[in-house]
Amino acid sequence: MDYGKHQAPQGYEPGEGILTTLIRIPVRIVVLVLVLPARMVWDALTALWHAADRVLLRPLGRALLWLLDTLVLTPLAWLYTRVLTPLGKAAAWLAVALLIWPWIGLWRYVIVPVARYGIAVPAVWLYAHVLTPLGHGLRWIGTTLLLPALHGLGNGIGWLITVLLIVPLEFLWRYVAVPVVRYGLVVPVVRYGLVVPVVWLYANVLTPIGLGTAWVLSKLRQGTAWTLGTLWQGTAWVLAQLWRGIAATGRGLGLAVAWLVMTLLVAPIGWTYRRILTPVGREIAAAFEVAWRITGYVSRAVGRALAWLAWHLIGAPVSWAYRTVCTPVGHFLRDAVWAPARRAAAEAGRAARAALTTARETVRQARRDAWRALVGAPAAERPGEPRGIPARTLGSTTTVPSAAQASESPLGGDPFAKQG
Repeated sequence: MDYGKHQAPQGYEPGEGILTTLIRIPVRIVVLVLVLPARMVWDALTALWHAADRVLLRPLGRALLWLLDTLVLTPLAWLYTRVLTPLGKAAAWLAVALLIWPWIGLWRYVIVPVARYGIAVPAVWLYAHVLTPLGHGLRWIGTTLLLPALHGLGNGIGWLITVLLIVPLEFLWRYVAVPVVRYGLVVPVVRYGLVVPVVWLYANVLTPIGLGTAWVLSKLRQGTAWTLGTLWQGTAWVLAQLWRGIAATGRGLGLAVAWLVMTLLVAPIGWTYRRILTPVGREIAAAFEVAWRITGYVSRAVGRALAWLAWHLIGAPVSWAYRTVCTPVGHFLRDAVWAPARRAAAEAGRAARAALTTARETVRQARRDAWRALVGAPAAERPGEPRGIPARTLGSTTTVPSAAQASESPLGGDPFAKQG
């Protein structure tokens, strides 16, 4: 057997370092010591919770539910069914009777008749018998009398305006103003005093001045545009070179800082995470898992041991006492005490019921005898008539429910009849 050629235990990952091998067993021992009390407390609380739920909480919940149903839901249902529903229906009927029916009656029997017979019918009659004939008459007057009169008046006024205003103005314009303007001194003065100087001034003075000003402004604009373009191109080139230098410097500084961060910070943190934190965390998690499972077994064994002790110290003696002492004593009390007492109570009850029945029959017989003594003997019984029928009133066949029944003994056996 080769000492160095052994396989890794099951559950271990291949390629684990020396750190993992060194910390595995101590970590699991420490975690087992820490987790064992917590697991036992957890199992005890779980068992206590299940016992309390089975013994206390469920019966308490059923009792509270029964109390809720008995003290709250049933009264509320009765209140809703027997009180609130009739009150609601009465309130609805009262509201309809006080708020809706008056308005319906007012609308149906007051507003509609007043609107129909007080407004609509008079308005229709007024429109049909007064306004329509009046409109027809006014239309006839307007078309027959007023329109011809207005037409003649308009024609007269137009003729007066034409004769008194338009004809004189036309005469003055045609025979006075036009010859003066056409053949008088107005045309030469206007032509040579105003039009010709204005045309010469525009052609020989204003047009050259405007063309020269436009040429000067165009050259000035071109020079200004060339100067500004040259300055902008130079400034842009300088700024571009400056930006390139700044970008190259920033890129170099960024690369240097990134290299320093990766070398001095990220690489050690990554190595620490991979080589130390990950194995330690994995071992702690595996240790907690194994410890929780092992402590479960330990807690179950402790629970079974406590249950065994409780049974042998409490349960077995109590069971033996119940089977050996309580059960025979209970059977003896049931057979020797309870059964005779129950039979005696039953016999006493039957005797009491028989005594009550006898007393009731005695009272009934005394009442019938007293009734015969006060009223008299009843009529002779008819042949074939059943005995013990209800008594009847004198001279009538109507049965009196409260009257005493006829005696079942013959008339000759009545002591009161013998004395009479």
